[in-house]
Amino acid sequence: MVLRVLVPFVLVVFNLGLIVGQTAAPGSACSVHSNTSCEICLKNVSCLWCNSDQKCIDYPVRTILPPRSLCELPSARWGVCWVDFQALIIAMSMILGALLLAVLICCCCCCRKKKVRGPDKTEEKIIRQNEQRKIRQEERKTEMKVRHDEIRNKYGLTKENPYTKFENN
Repeated sequence: MVLRVLVPFVLVVFNLGLIVGQTAAPGSACSVHSNTSCEICLKNVSCLWCNSDQKCIDYPVRTILPPRSLCELPSARWGVCWVDFQALIIAMSMILGALLLAVLICCCCCCRKKKVRGPDKTEEKIIRQNEQRKIRQEERKTEMKVRHDEIRNKYGLTKENPYTKFENN
């Protein structure tokens, strides 16, 4: 029980420490790192490197993607220098599409296997009960037939000649 509370707490504190450690000191703007290198600029996670004009600018947090007026997508870098935003968007959409396709295929396969698998235990139980009911009904039917034949023989109403009861004796 203690581990369930302690482990998430430790992870949150550790991640907050990483985030605080990566951000720049208050008051230092990203524009200070302009005309340096991409690696130096991107040490601060709030900075965006524009490769076309070698500028380090504050990441526009209000928009998901940097506007075209700020920096073109193929030349914008954030996080790592070797991936531009355009490639990142294409790669992420391909990965997301592949994941959705995989989930869809798994769902279809599972549904198909369930249909092919045949009746489940409750259906088998119902089928078995119906068969037993039919067998008992046939047994009762034959018992009743035997009993009726015995009564007919007892009173002389045999089935050998159906016209005997119409004869006048």
